[in-house]
Amino acid sequence: MIVDIGGGTSDIAVISLGGTVVSTSIKIAGDDFDDAIVRYMRKKHNLLIGERTAEDIKIRIGSAYPRPEVETVDVRGRNLVTGLPKTITVTSKETEEALHDTTLQIVDAVHSVLEKTPPELAADIADRGIVLTGGGSLLYGLEELIESKTGITTMTAEEPMTAVAIGTGKYVEFLSGTSGEK
Repeated sequence: MIVDIGGGTSDIAVISLGGTVVSTSIKIAGDDFDDAIVRYMRKKHNLLIGERTAEDIKIRIGSAYPRPEVETVDVRGRNLVTGLPKTITVTSKETEEALHDTTLQIVDAVHSVLEKTPPELAADIADRGIVLTGGGSLLYGLEELIESKTGITTMTAEEPMTAVAIGTGKYVEFLSGTSGEK
């Protein structure tokens, strides 16, 4: 099973014998993580921040699952009450809270694909695990969250940003019969 979490969509697929057996695509992904952080900051702290600031928070301390130690980052934005610039300290625990609903939508989509997977392939997935790809897979704790909700070992690909492109290239080589030729 492959879970590709890009910027605008997350694609979940079970692939067997060179073909897609079950798949779904949802419009929840990395950009939605950023939007969730912007909404959280507005609601919880009355602080307006931009998309780049939200992305920076996500990259630095964003969490889908509890971290062993809480991390913090100072965030600057505009106070929605006074209209003045304001700096606050945000914790990784807060990002986990901000991202909770969004990350659970991805988990629900994974669960939905697993429910539609033929039993023999479901057993293979249980043995081999779930592989995460795409920039969104770099969110801290996403592996652990999916694993805790499905009971299936989950890992991030070695090169998550390019794994889908590399895999597509290998598949094209396979189809053309040029694999390994120079």
